[in-house]
Amino acid sequence: MARIGVISISDGRDHVHARNADFIRLKQDALVAALTAAGHDVVAGRELVADNVLATTVAREVAAADVDVTVLYYAVWSFPHFTMLAADATRSPLVLVASTDPTEPGLVGMLAAGGALDQIGRKHTRAWGAPDDPELAATIGVQATAAAAVASLRGSTFGRFGGRPMGMNTAVANTDQWQRQFGIDVEEIDQYELVLRAEKADAAEARKAREWIEQHAAGVHYDGAKLTPELLERQLRSYIAVREIIAERHLDFSGIKGQPELTENFATMDVTEAFLNDPYDWNGPKDTHVCATEADMDGALTMQLFKQVARTPVLFADVRHYHADRDIWDLCNSGQHATWYAARSDDPAENLAKVNFYPEVFFFPAGGASVQHIAAPGQMTLGRLTREAGEYRLQLMLGEFENYDEDTNRALVQQSTPEWPHAFARLDAPGEVFLSKFGANHVHAVPGDHRAELRAVADQLGVRLDEWTRGA
Repeated sequence: MARIGVISISDGRDHVHARNADFIRLKQDALVAALTAAGHDVVAGRELVADNVLATTVAREVAAADVDVTVLYYAVWSFPHFTMLAADATRSPLVLVASTDPTEPGLVGMLAAGGALDQIGRKHTRAWGAPDDPELAATIGVQATAAAAVASLRGSTFGRFGGRPMGMNTAVANTDQWQRQFGIDVEEIDQYELVLRAEKADAAEARKAREWIEQHAAGVHYDGAKLTPELLERQLRSYIAVREIIAERHLDFSGIKGQPELTENFATMDVTEAFLNDPYDWNGPKDTHVCATEADMDGALTMQLFKQVARTPVLFADVRHYHADRDIWDLCNSGQHATWYAARSDDPAENLAKVNFYPEVFFFPAGGASVQHIAAPGQMTLGRLTREAGEYRLQLMLGEFENYDEDTNRALVQQSTPEWPHAFARLDAPGEVFLSKFGANHVHAVPGDHRAELRAVADQLGVRLDEWTRGA
């Protein structure tokens, strides 16, 4: 979870502070306990802020603990200029929190401090309530989770294997803008490096991986041409090669162009991308690594933020088809879906039991396996960072993945590309609005409702929020 700094602001009159100190500490201790119980790492200021010097020194000490967000807490009336000095001593997002105990004017202190910050243009959010109220802890947690996600971008490196795929402008972002706005460096890596390294990758591990897939998957459908054991092992050696490059170059997330060079002359990257995004492989549990197909930079950026907020693998898909009669979208892409989405289980065997590895289709002459399944049902948060006239916006909505009986599933996938993975999504957005306004052909999703955290992410990044709901 996030690391949260807590600094309590007091009255600057010595005799008033002496009277209030125990009351403030009691409230602060209760707030710290509630945030800790919610799973956060809390760094409390060593002293209550009751003079100018403490306002700066305590805030600097808390900031030095590398907190994701700083809570300035008001249990009593507090001198507003202490808030101004403390705010100047930290660069983290600020949450002003007031105690609602009517025996002391904590709300007055927060409002006076917030108004002062407004006057100088220092962004902040505000919350209020009893310090042990779980809803207050959750409200602060939303801001802290968003701040941690945003902070994780700064100083990170995106590895881009290849360039723009098939003329896809929305897959390419301005590297200067990424550095300036998000603090992300872009490492350009030629796809030939992947090919060379794959040829030298550990053949024994590739064979082990193939046998593991054959043992656990619903089926590996070799056809002797587009999918053979040798081609599958080539894809697995590609995964091993990319994994090694990620470690050597300290890449935080990545994207692989694939088309047309690799898909016509080497093999598809579907297996590589799926297992990079998975929380496991044949060696056991591992950290997920966001990897976007078609080297989609804004797609990978969206996925990295979604991953940090939800702490799950992130789905990548084309917006393939709208079944207007069902009000259902077929989100389908050439094998990119992490196998975790088949059942969303911690047990890879349970997920893979629903995954088929089919020979690739005519788009990809080099062949290899596609990673096919139908995503498990459940509530989803969907969206993407897109650009309008060069400015970023977060397009966001809630939805549900649905699954049907075997005959219905088969009939639906046969209408597009049955060899590829599918997620049947009911979106909380009118079809005409989505098709008229969505700014890319790729969309991304994570399980659960994470809209509150992503609204906060948009606010902290300074990007426009386009949130769609029915009736809006």
